[in-house]
Amino acid sequence: MTQAPRHFVDLWKLEASDLRAILDDARARKAARLGWPKGQPDADKPAEHRTLAMIFEKHSTRTRFSFDAAMRQLGGDVIISNAADMQLGRGEPIEDTARVLSRMVDAIMVRANVHEDLERLAMNATVPVINGLSDKGHPCQIMADLLTIEEHRGPLRGKTIAWVGDGNNVCASFIHAAPKLGYTLRIAAPAIYHPDLVDLARAAEQQGHVETTHDPREAVEGAHAVITDTWVSMGDTDHDDRIDALEAYQVDETLMDLADPQAVFLHCLPAHRGEEVTDAVIDGPQSVILDEAENRIHAQKSILAWCFGKVG
Repeated sequence: MTQAPRHFVDLWKLEASDLRAILDDARARKAARLGWPKGQPDADKPAEHRTLAMIFEKHSTRTRFSFDAAMRQLGGDVIISNAADMQLGRGEPIEDTARVLSRMVDAIMVRANVHEDLERLAMNATVPVINGLSDKGHPCQIMADLLTIEEHRGPLRGKTIAWVGDGNNVCASFIHAAPKLGYTLRIAAPAIYHPDLVDLARAAEQQGHVETTHDPREAVEGAHAVITDTWVSMGDTDHDDRIDALEAYQVDETLMDLADPQAVFLHCLPAHRGEEVTDAVIDGPQSVILDEAENRIHAQKSILAWCFGKVG
């Protein structure tokens, strides 16, 4: 009997032990190649002779470069395509694409517009499918963020993470991971851009410590990490409304002063400086955004290795 593929689509569907194993493997892999050329494969080459298909429905810098670099460091190869260049862009059923690509590659990473399309792809693929971003979550980004927080502040369990701003897809994945990894998540968002209620209810059912407020000061008070994201994401059509509603949620030095003195600041980038965050914070001593961006490679290497059955 053929074993079902290990998909990495939604963090809430995964076991806590698997997420912990991925984070531990990522940290070990990063440490093992300190000082190496970036193109040198890892010693164990867990993706040797394997190929990753990368499909982009949205523009990308960090996801594209980090997955390409990750796969090469694992000893594998990549094929990259924009969805518009594929038959997907001309209406080919997702199910057919999944079945065909499963015959040609060993895993599929998709940066998608619609989460349900990712789920349909995973249901019909016989190789692992990885969520490189969707409207419902950004799990690879969050694994890199959590790796970064642990590097600077130690184990996640018992830590307090503050999310300030739009309760978007990135926020959703922080909610998904909270019950699994034991941190408290405080979310400050205006009512009109609150986090997904289904995500909040599920986290509560899983005994996750997730709190919501409309006051960013309340969320940030004593937090070990402060995180924000752009207020207007790709595909949003309510730019002016968002700016007006979120203006009070800017992360500036006054807000950061309310956090733990050793708190770190994270942003998945690209940032709209002067909107969701000031230059003084994003370029300041508490900012770890460059470590966070680099850690996309290390976290995704371990996600890929997990998908291939080499981790966990």
